[in-house]
Amino acid sequence: MKEVYGDRLRIEWHSFPLEQVNSTQGPEWKLWEQPDEYKSRGLWAFRGGEAARLQGKELFERFHMALLRARHVENRDIANPAVLIEVAMEAGLDLDRFRQDLPNRSLLAKIGEDYIWGVEKHGVWGTPTLVFNGRQAAYLKLRPAPPPEESVKLFEELFDIIYRRPYVVEVKRPRVP
Repeated sequence: MKEVYGDRLRIEWHSFPLEQVNSTQGPEWKLWEQPDEYKSRGLWAFRGGEAARLQGKELFERFHMALLRARHVENRDIANPAVLIEVAMEAGLDLDRFRQDLPNRSLLAKIGEDYIWGVEKHGVWGTPTLVFNGRQAAYLKLRPAPPPEESVKLFEELFDIIYRRPYVVEVKRPRVP
């Protein structure tokens, strides 16, 4: 997208742990407050994202895309810190710094802030949720990913529907039994 839109498109990634949304622990329970030994499906991946973010926007985005590929294409276990280090290496991060920052518990606060911001400002309940111009938000589910040659056209059509037509509240395909 950035190749086509350049500076006219600003992408901001925020943490939104579905493990928090789906928790049966009650509203007081916070994923980002759990001890390091807590068995989480995604908390270490979020920590990895925040550790990568400390190395700058470009490296964060490379790590983030590599992490998504590792999880959704390669089916790697991104809950495993060793896999996160492999992904950081693939993305070209400074590995010594990443290893040092990854266990830093102060990074957990940003995960909680992002989650609360998403819920309170935009009503987020699932991922991915797209927010256009800070106002119009919509959850999107794609399966499989669109072919690369259709990506820009799909983005433009989604923008048109989500941003320019706020009266379209939901589109959902029924599943044939």
